[in-house]
Amino acid sequence: MNLRDIVDSATTMAQAAGGRPVMLIGFQEQANLGLGYLAAVLRNAGYEVTVFDFEQDRARILAAARSLNPLLIGFSLIFQFYIDRFGDLIRYLRAAGIDCHFTMGGHFPSLSPQQTLDLVPELDSVVRFEGETTLLELVERLAAAADWHDVAGLAFRHNGEFRLTPARPLVADLDSLPYPERDASSGMRILGRRAVPLLASRGCIRTCSFCSIHVFYRTAPGKVVRTRKPARVVEEMRWLHERHGITIFLFQDDDFPVYGVVWQRWAREFVAELHRHHLPGRVIWKINCRADAVDPVLFREMREAGLFMVYMGLESGSEEGLSTLHKQITVDQNLRAVAILKELGLMFEFGFMLFDPSTTFAAVEESLGFLRAIVGDGAAPATFCRMIPYDGTPIKDQLAQSGRLKGDICHPDYDFLDPRVDAFFHALNRLIHVSGWIHGIGALTVQLQYVKGEIAVMEALFPHLARFDQYRETVRSITAQANHTLFRIVADVLAEYRDHGRRRWTPNRVKELALAFQHQLLGERHAFVSLNERVLLSALEADSTLEANSAVAVPAPA
Repeated sequence: MNLRDIVDSATTMAQAAGGRPVMLIGFQEQANLGLGYLAAVLRNAGYEVTVFDFEQDRARILAAARSLNPLLIGFSLIFQFYIDRFGDLIRYLRAAGIDCHFTMGGHFPSLSPQQTLDLVPELDSVVRFEGETTLLELVERLAAAADWHDVAGLAFRHNGEFRLTPARPLVADLDSLPYPERDASSGMRILGRRAVPLLASRGCIRTCSFCSIHVFYRTAPGKVVRTRKPARVVEEMRWLHERHGITIFLFQDDDFPVYGVVWQRWAREFVAELHRHHLPGRVIWKINCRADAVDPVLFREMREAGLFMVYMGLESGSEEGLSTLHKQITVDQNLRAVAILKELGLMFEFGFMLFDPSTTFAAVEESLGFLRAIVGDGAAPATFCRMIPYDGTPIKDQLAQSGRLKGDICHPDYDFLDPRVDAFFHALNRLIHVSGWIHGIGALTVQLQYVKGEIAVMEALFPHLARFDQYRETVRSITAQANHTLFRIVADVLAEYRDHGRRRWTPNRVKELALAFQHQLLGERHAFVSLNERVLLSALEADSTLEANSAVAVPAPA
């Protein structure tokens, strides 16, 4: 049964269900495209759908559940670390008498359905892999008060026994899906301009050992990577721009289609469609891609069509680290990609794992040298983290087999091969965590990234601003100074644990420096925005009609 047949059947069932709606719950702060697609498919079939932010007060969620009396409540678990919190909410709803069907979807529930049901036994089912068709068919059965246990793509317990139905194939034609619903109040705003997430493709051809994405798409039947038609993607962008005033698009593709001959052809068709619809100069967009996909000619063409930011998972500056992470790329390729983006004037962000299961002191030194090479000039704020062994990943299985895996689902952990590296990591992590340098909403790195994003938006979407070049150089200089300070902290702590050097840093001292850089950065930012306030407001007022429309939640066309 294909999606169209299920929609036709479900429409009839929705009418017969007495108007009982569906509730969907998940993180909504940055907008949740997964829930957006599910809501759009259900609504197209005639069901009323209400989406709630998981972070809302749970008493309000309970009151809504009592008022709506839904057929089903679906929970979207994006990060496995939150399963205990989701379990707490689910138990709270059950204890308060909410007895409708509870289901859950996401990477962790899909790849570890039995563990999910063990951890949250109050669930009736798990929707595995891409859920649009599965959830719709499940809701259809519930609306008809029919047995649902043979719906493809589910996991559940029946009479105490764990069961899986056959995995449902991945959606073959992404253009058969309606545009995802978006909450006008969610998403990011940059200088008054609204930014929304968008997808041009699903799936990833890569096989990085630390990533569950490729495992997710390879476990279900069907083609791993599927792209939408370029014209269809641009039609959605134009509709969002003209109907809702959206000017910033953040593509959330795991790997935006720019690698290899076929995808480069796709990207050029996409660029041509943007020009055909006269969107360059009116909208800008960000992508995620691999460093080995950064081609100077293609990326220049994309920059001219509105590309303003590129995110790359660089992950390591050590060949050994890249091998452990199965990145299938070299340090030189990563360096070349960064050099190309700088030459083109494109801003970039990056993911970086200073620590992974193979990390040695020598590897940290190599990675530190790599970071100095790419962002010592302040092109982007320095950032790093430790590799986390997610469920469903090859590296988690390797760590388990070697006896190095520790912790639990919410706090997976492992030991380094050298106990001194363990001590070094924990000492450095304590300094960085307490200081709020890298991690957290108000962290220095996050603030630097946001201000640099603002600069890119100013350059692309606003008239020339007074002292803009000077301001951009000031922010670059602050970023460079902050980066070099962070590099010095890492190097000094490394020396302390490798060479028995003296302790040079305390959490309070690191925190003082982070706050000083933040104060300097925000002081420059606020002064510049104040200087150009009239120009910025005038530019926003010029498209006030579009902005007004963006405050109204209007269903997207099918």
